[in-house]
Amino acid sequence: MSKLTVIRNVLLPSQELLDSLGPLPQGIRAAAWRFVAEPAGLPLNEVDAVVLPYLGSPAPLKEPLSKLPNLKLLQTQTTGYDGVPELAGPEVAICSAAGVHAASTAELAVGLVLSSLRGLDIAARDQRNEIWRHERRSSLADRKVLLIGVGGIGREIQRRLEPFEVELTRVGRSRREDAAGTVHGFAELLELAPEHDVVIVIVPLTPETDSLIGREFLARLPDGALVVNVSRGAVVDSAAITAEVVGGRLHAALDVFDPEPLPAGHPLWQAPNALITPHLGGDSTAFPRRIGRFLAQQLNAFALGERPQNLVRPGFYRD
Repeated sequence: MSKLTVIRNVLLPSQELLDSLGPLPQGIRAAAWRFVAEPAGLPLNEVDAVVLPYLGSPAPLKEPLSKLPNLKLLQTQTTGYDGVPELAGPEVAICSAAGVHAASTAELAVGLVLSSLRGLDIAARDQRNEIWRHERRSSLADRKVLLIGVGGIGREIQRRLEPFEVELTRVGRSRREDAAGTVHGFAELLELAPEHDVVIVIVPLTPETDSLIGREFLARLPDGALVVNVSRGAVVDSAAITAEVVGGRLHAALDVFDPEPLPAGHPLWQAPNALITPHLGGDSTAFPRRIGRFLAQQLNAFALGERPQNLVRPGFYRD
């Protein structure tokens, strides 16, 4: 493809994020915009690209984005981009921030596994009540772990699991072989379920993965198995996981849920087999530096007329 020079004017969701980028590449103009009023120094009708806010549903951004007649690209600060394609027409390109959150999310996934298996959540509750409860807890060593998702974050989880001496089975969209061995396909999940003690879910939310971890899969897991979800809440059937955990048969460590936040009074709040974290996966102290470095690379690609990274919807970049 020949070089493209169409993206020059970029809006970012905060002045802090803009300031973190340092000197902008030659030819690039940028301004902070909170999706209300007019950004200082950059008329809306000249905007080519918008960096979306990190947190929150993208749905409320559809109306303000409609005021950008020359919009060509949307850049997320997240790995997932569910809900973003609906914000603009198919000619608008979409880039994700895949890679930025991989280390932090992998850390949390392994942390949730260890915390749940070793009863650290129970010990934290006992500490408040001055209860000394010695019990033999499950190890991560020798567990059979089913890792559902082999993208960037999945690979980082795999790498962090290696020192823990687990038996790891990997699952992706389709069955294939790679340098690390066999990747099983989604079609094999029901067959694989009874053989695994721990399930870690890290797949994007798509029509294919919506409720991928459903009632039948959960029912086939062995008693006492642990389900860890660090992907998107809707990938796991909410009613099904709630029934299995509240009933006491399965354990769950959930960083995401459908809906979010977990509603007040929901039975998972009080379930002794549940460990709940409020969608913390990628939001760590590593995030600001890594997103700044990534966005600086994207701006440099714009300035050079090159194809940006993580283009998940080509839009006008189609050959």
